Amino acid sequence: MKSLRNILTNLSKYSKYFNESKFWKKIKFIAAKVSVKIIYYALLLFYTLKAPNVSLKKKTLICGALGYLILPTDLIPDALVPIGYTDDLAVIMYVVGLVKNEITPEIESKAKGKLISLGLYYDETVR
Repeated sequence: MKSLRNILTNLSKYSKYFNESKFWKKIKFIAAKVSVKIIYYALLLFYTLKAPNVSLKKKTLICGALGYLILPTDLIPDALVPIGYTDDLAVIMYVVGLVKNEITPEIESKAKGKLISLGLYYDETVR
């Protein structure tokens, strides 16, 4: 059985599940089901991925985390809403911690703006 530690150690293998189209589809799907917090942090990673000065190593970690989010059959299956997203949140938060120095105010602004465009309430205390 997979453990969260094993997943975090081998995160890059999940990058094969990431693609932009699937990312936006998953964000729209989970928006109605989970806390805005996971969406906000996923958006932070997504926009950090798009930033030109982020190292390839960090981009690989981000793709792994976002791929893990997209993958429906992970440590805790996403079908077990909302508990099924706790492992996804843990992975996302772990990678946000690893790339926090790359998250600029511009990236935060893009993530907040996207939440608003998705019709989601943004609470300044989320981060």
